[in-house]
Amino acid sequence: MSHTSRPLAPSRLLAASLLALASLGATAAHAQGVTMGERQAARVDNRQDRQETRIDQGVASGELTRRETARLDAQQAHITRMEHRMEADGKVTGKEALRMERAQDKASRRIAHNKHDLQHRPVR
Repeated sequence: MSHTSRPLAPSRLLAASLLALASLGATAAHAQGVTMGERQAARVDNRQDRQETRIDQGVASGELTRRETARLDAQQAHITRMEHRMEADGKVTGKEALRMERAQDKASRRIAHNKHDLQHRPVR
């Protein structure tokens, strides 16, 4: 995903609406017995969405340069690929979940660092 052009606000609104509807469904599914792996997958997806939103906000405010944005996007893509590999066999082990959590923690720290360093991109 490229962050160079940003007229994505309506689609982000749609995504947030769909996420809200999905969480309502997830609540109903939880009452019916959702597995630990499904809860972990939902947690990972929600966190990925929040981190993408933070990146989008950094681009919109000029806090992130194009290079920082490209690197953060690559890191998010890596985490998504990691998630798909872990889920491929139908079971996410505790060790895999911990690895995913650590990768997301690292990405979160990098987002925060890049948004708050002294490099800024002029907002157009």
